[in-house]
Amino acid sequence: MRSAKDFFTPLAVGAPTPVREVPARPSRMIHFFDPSNEKMAAKVPAMVGVSDVLLGNLEDAVVADKKEAARAGSVKIAKEVDFGEHTQLWTRVNALDSPWVLDDLTTLVTEVGDKLDVIMVPKVRGPEDIHYVDRILAQLEAKGGVQRPIMIHAILETARGMANVEEIAGASPRMQGISLGPADLAADRRMKTTRVGGGHPGYLVRQDPTKGADGSPDYRGQRTVFQQDLWHYTIARMVDACAMHGIFPFYGPFGDIKDTVACEDQFRNAFLLGCVGARSLHPVQIEIAKRVFSPSAEDVAHARRVKEAMPDGAGAVMIDGKMEDDASRKQCMVILELAERLSANDPELAELYAKA
Repeated sequence: MRSAKDFFTPLAVGAPTPVREVPARPSRMIHFFDPSNEKMAAKVPAMVGVSDVLLGNLEDAVVADKKEAARAGSVKIAKEVDFGEHTQLWTRVNALDSPWVLDDLTTLVTEVGDKLDVIMVPKVRGPEDIHYVDRILAQLEAKGGVQRPIMIHAILETARGMANVEEIAGASPRMQGISLGPADLAADRRMKTTRVGGGHPGYLVRQDPTKGADGSPDYRGQRTVFQQDLWHYTIARMVDACAMHGIFPFYGPFGDIKDTVACEDQFRNAFLLGCVGARSLHPVQIEIAKRVFSPSAEDVAHARRVKEAMPDGAGAVMIDGKMEDDASRKQCMVILELAERLSANDPELAELYAKA
């Protein structure tokens, strides 16, 4: 058993002191790119300032004979590109049981550790996976002279990881957040869907049958169908685990790039449930995530009115015919704090909220 007093002690001599609070930087979208793809890598400088997070992907989307090129490309981009104050640089390393992950961690941390904000770890099954990466990162930070701790982001892609999500969320002070990995999780659960995120027309509830002329149920009559969300339980439980440990929950990727309407709907569902962002696979999804994971001007204006009417949170007031109390004020403060954080990085949002 590890003493709570030791939880914020560096795990290696010379490693930076662990953080006590996760930096709350805007992360509305985590935009993936393949560092082994020269055309894609060449576009990275233009994406700085456009995307909150740019992530060099070394895992699934990179074929085996391109793994070393992707790793080298990540180092090159980190060294040559100025990411400024408003865009974070992340990387997704290979799975912990792969033959590439040790070289991924060793190379990236010792060569460009001071440029990396977060390392995304795929297929996390339990807190032991985070403990393993935590210790290695501390040793490599000490070796490379890294001045600030690199954070860890876990992907929820296995049934065992889902069962252990609370323990994963609290496994290390390095934990930045957790995101949904719907495709791998669906396969591991043996779900019968081949979609990457989103709903499924077969997962539904149907309106009760209407009555026929004789008063008996008309089972063959037309009945309205309501499509349900396959991922509602998973996201809600992930959000609770992250909230309990003060880290950030994210929706995963939405695979149907052309279906921007459904993508926006799924992102908004995740936002309303408590997610702060999503993983984007195409530039069109960056704009969707930027719009969806930012509070609307109307919500910001309403939140301000509630705060002004209840400066100390005491009592209850009526605004637009609705009762607002301390619990309402707390909800509004969530909106206002997010709006303030996003405005600091996004001049267009700052102007929009100022007029609200």
